[in-house]
Amino acid sequence: MVKNRKHPLLERILIEDIAAEGKALARVNNKVVFTTFAVPGDIVNIQIVRKRKSYMEGYITQYHEYSSLRTEPFCEHFGMCGGCKWQNLPYSEQLNFKQRQVFDQFKRIGKINIEEMNPIIGSKNTSYYRNKLEFTFCRSRWLTNEEISLRTDIPLEPALGFHIPGMFDKVFDVKNCYLQPEPSNSIRLEVKKFALQHQITFYDIRKREGFLRNLIIRTSSTGDVMAIFSFFYDDAEVRNNLLNHIKNLFPQITSLLYVINSKVNDTINDLELHTFSGNDFIFEEMEGLRFKVGPKSFYQTNSDQAYTLYKVVRDFVGLTGNELVYDLYTGTGTIAQFIAKSASKVIGIEFVPEAIVDAMVNSKINDIANAHFFAGDIKNILIQSFFELHGYPDIIILDPPRAGIHGDVVEALIHANPRRIVYVSCNPATQARDIALLGEKYSVIKVQPVDMFPHTHHVENVVLLERILT
Repeated sequence: MVKNRKHPLLERILIEDIAAEGKALARVNNKVVFTTFAVPGDIVNIQIVRKRKSYMEGYITQYHEYSSLRTEPFCEHFGMCGGCKWQNLPYSEQLNFKQRQVFDQFKRIGKINIEEMNPIIGSKNTSYYRNKLEFTFCRSRWLTNEEISLRTDIPLEPALGFHIPGMFDKVFDVKNCYLQPEPSNSIRLEVKKFALQHQITFYDIRKREGFLRNLIIRTSSTGDVMAIFSFFYDDAEVRNNLLNHIKNLFPQITSLLYVINSKVNDTINDLELHTFSGNDFIFEEMEGLRFKVGPKSFYQTNSDQAYTLYKVVRDFVGLTGNELVYDLYTGTGTIAQFIAKSASKVIGIEFVPEAIVDAMVNSKINDIANAHFFAGDIKNILIQSFFELHGYPDIIILDPPRAGIHGDVVEALIHANPRRIVYVSCNPATQARDIALLGEKYSVIKVQPVDMFPHTHHVENVVLLERILT
C-alpha cells in the first residue's frame, strides 16, 4: 500500500463481496473500499478517488489475480458502459447476489426478518431482453485511456451511444448493444451513418448547440417498432430528409415520431410529440390482452419477464371475484387489466395523464368494463372523499418508482385498511423502508424476487402483506 497520500493507491487488495448498487467491496484497515467491474476473489490495485470517515471509493488500475467466479464479458463495451456491469459474473452468481441483496436490505433497512423467501425467478433471456433504449448524440465521442496513450492526433468524431457513468457530458459510441433486439442496432448505426454523410450536426451539451439530440427506440412482443427522434431545434428540410430515409429503409418501424427539445434536460414528457409516419403508439400483448403504449407511457422494459412478474402479483392477491382492488402507480393499466377478470372492480391511479388515457383505451380494446382509471398525484387522490365515492379497497397493489412511496401515501394506505397489500418494487431498499412504516398494521407473508435486468444489480421484488388481526 502506498502511504501518505490524500488519495492513495491500494495495492494487492482482495475483493470480498458485492455491495449495494452492485459495487465490489473490499476492506482495508477496518475501512470499506468500493470499486466497480470486479468480482469477489479478484486481487487488484485500487486508486482511491474519494475518502470518507467510514469508507473509500476508487477505480481498479491493475488485476493481479482473477477470481474463479469470473466469466468472459461478451460485449466489447464492457468496462466503459454502465449498463451491464455484471457481464463478468455467471448468471447463476448474479441471481445469488440479487437474492441476498433483497434479504440484506429488508434486514438492514427495514429491520424485517424474513423467515422464508422464495428463490429468485431468473430471466429466460439474458441478452436482447429490453424493449426500450435511449441513445444520446454527442459532438465528440469519449476516448479511452488506451486510445489516448497510443495516439495524439485523434480527430474529432461524433458519437451516438450511452453516457459514461457519472458524466453527463461524455458519451461513448456504441458499435453493438446486446440489450435490445433488432432492428435497434441497425437503426442506430444507419442514423449515425446518414448524419455523417449529410453533415448533420450532433448536440454539444456544454455549448448547447447541434441538431441531433436523442434517439429512443422501443420494440414490442407484437413486432411493433417505435423510433423517437429528439432535435434541439427545428429544421424542416434536414428533419424530413433524415426521417424519410429511416422510414424507407426500415419499413418495420410502425411509429416514427419526433420532438423539438430546446430545454437544458433531455426529458420529453412535458413536450409535444409529432407523428411523422405510422401510429403514435405501439402494442404489447400478454395472455390475450393487448396494451397500447404511447411514447410517454411506462411499460416494463423486459416484456417476457413482465408476464412472469404479473403472474406472481396475481398469485399473491389471491382474488375470488368479489374484491375491490386499487392499483396504484398503474402506468398504462397493465396489472389492473391483467387481474381485472378475477376481481369485482379495479381502480387504477397514475400520475402521468397520457398513461391513463392509454389505460382507458386499453380497457376498451380488451373489453374490460370493471377497470376505472384516474390521473393525478396519488397522495392527493387517496383522501376520504375518494374512498367514500369509490369504496374502500379489499386489496391494494402498488408499483411505485424507485424512490418508493410518499409518507402521505403510507398514511392513506393505513387509513384505507385493505386486507392485503401487494407491493411491487424495482428498489428493495425503499421498499423495505416503506414496509417498515406499515409494520404496526401489516406483516410480511411472502417475498418473491424477480430478475428483470440480467447483468445489472437491479432486481424487482414482490411482497405480500396481510393486515394483522387485532
